Amino acid sequence: MSVKLTFDGPCALVTLDRPDAHNALQFSMLEALSRALDKVAASGARAVIVTGAGPKSFCAGADIKELMDRGLMEQRDGAKLGQHTFDKLAKLPIPSVAVIHGYAFGGGLELAMACTFRIATAQARMGLPEIKLGLIPGYGGTQRLPRLVGEARALEMVMSGRTLDAVEAERWGLVNRIVADGEPVELGRAFMSEFVGYSLRALGFAREAVVRGMETAGQAGLDIEADLSTLAYQTHDAAEGMLAFIGKRTPAFTDT
Repeated sequence: MSVKLTFDGPCALVTLDRPDAHNALQFSMLEALSRALDKVAASGARAVIVTGAGPKSFCAGADIKELMDRGLMEQRDGAKLGQHTFDKLAKLPIPSVAVIHGYAFGGGLELAMACTFRIATAQARMGLPEIKLGLIPGYGGTQRLPRLVGEARALEMVMSGRTLDAVEAERWGLVNRIVADGEPVELGRAFMSEFVGYSLRALGFAREAVVRGMETAGQAGLDIEADLSTLAYQTHDAAEGMLAFIGKRTPAFTDT
C-alpha cells in the first residue's frame, strides 16, 4: 500500500510509503491519499500527521515517468486530481502537520503546504523545481506558496526552482519551526500536543477566520472575525472554558 493510514490516540497518521522512490507521488497514490483523507474526515481524530517513509525524503514530488506522453486532457485531469486531493487535506475540520525530513520537492512541497502547519528537521530541503523541466507547479503550489511567504519570494522560488534549507524555510515562513532529528511520527505528535486538547469548534473558527480573511481585505475581514467570534461564544465549550478559568481548573472541552 503506497499510502498508509493508522490511528494513534487523537491523531491520524498518514504516511507516504514508497521509500525506494523517495515517496514520489504516482496518480494512484493521489487517489489512495484522497480515500485516506475521506476516512480521516469520518473518524474521531483530532489532528493529522503527514509523513514520508524512510530516512531520506518526505516526498520528492511527482513521478516524472508518469507525466510523459499524456494527452492534453489527461494532463489537466492529473493536475485537478492533485489539487482536489490536497484541497481535501486543507479543508479538514481538524489541524494537520507535515513533518518534513529530507526532500520535499514539487508535489511533495505542495502536499506539505496543504497542511495547517509544517515542521522540518535540520536536514530538510524543499523547493518547487518544475521550472527546470520546462513546467510549473500544478497541485496548488502557485496559489499556496505566496500566501505563506509573500509574492516576491514565491515568484523567486517558482521561477528559479531554487532549493531552500530548513533555516531559510523557517526564516521565510514556509515552515513553522525546525525540530530536532527524530522519528517523524513522534515529532508530529509532539507538535500536535499543543492543539489536540483545545475545542475543535474553536480551532475551526480560528482557522476559518484567518483563511477567509486572507481572501478579502479590510472591513470585510473584520466582519468575518466578528461573526465567527460571536458564533464561538454560543458554544458549550466557550461556557466551559470561561467557567474553568474563573474556577481555576482545566476545562473539559466536548467539541460542542
